[in-house]
Amino acid sequence: MRHDAPQNLDPPTEEDAFSFLARFLRNPINHFGSSYGYDIYLTQVFHGYFVEMAGVTPSDSISNQFSKIAPQFLAAAWEMCRRGILRPGVVNYNRQSTDEGHAGFGFSITPAGHRWLKEAGDRYDYVPIEPGRFSSLLAAYESRFGSGYLERSQEAIRCYGAHSYLACCAMCGAAAESIFLAVAIAKAGDSAKIEKMYLGSGGRGRVEKFLVGSLTPAVADEFKGYVSLLKYWRDSAAHGMKIGIRDAEAYTALAILLRFAQFTNDRWAELSK
Repeated sequence: MRHDAPQNLDPPTEEDAFSFLARFLRNPINHFGSSYGYDIYLTQVFHGYFVEMAGVTPSDSISNQFSKIAPQFLAAAWEMCRRGILRPGVVNYNRQSTDEGHAGFGFSITPAGHRWLKEAGDRYDYVPIEPGRFSSLLAAYESRFGSGYLERSQEAIRCYGAHSYLACCAMCGAAAESIFLAVAIAKAGDSAKIEKMYLGSGGRGRVEKFLVGSLTPAVADEFKGYVSLLKYWRDSAAHGMKIGIRDAEAYTALAILLRFAQFTNDRWAELSK
């Protein structure tokens, strides 16, 4: 039996555990022991993780190593419960349970979870979850764009995690406007002037014209492209009609927001001169 590979394996982050668990849920592997009456039994997931990450075989006895990764996977499973993807307990009435399963290692997939696994596809193999890397990537620009931007961008991630996709798009648009205003104020050197312009009739268009007027056509077109897409999501979300914003649209809005923040930060000197 092999014991050397797991000894040298670094513990996963909660995000790594979440991504691995999502993949395991989509493609469950049942040769790591019984799952009893649960859809997902975490000791199976632990063994699968060591097989994939440390090169052990399914027949290796490595349960003495599970404590190294259990906290991260338990936190990831609870995050899935919080999002309504999993729930603690057995699949149905009168199914076999275990003391370990009821102690927090046995879960079942909810109806909403089955829809989420189908809709999300393989996206959660690489998209970070709040409060992890994606949140940190957006938060890194707080000093450039201000606390209003930070508040809205983090709220967008929380809405996405809660499956509130309409609200996520609205917050992405609001965070984009915080970026938009920050660069306009830096260019004008007068926050009162920009705020007055912005709050007046047709204010957003006037501020945009002020910003892009002296830019090269290529930079101006890229800037307006980001602004128009995020403006669309925010305006659509604010209207009373049904528009069918779902996971794909919210995911796209978050990705565009991050790219807009990166673009504006990289081009700050040019945009604000």
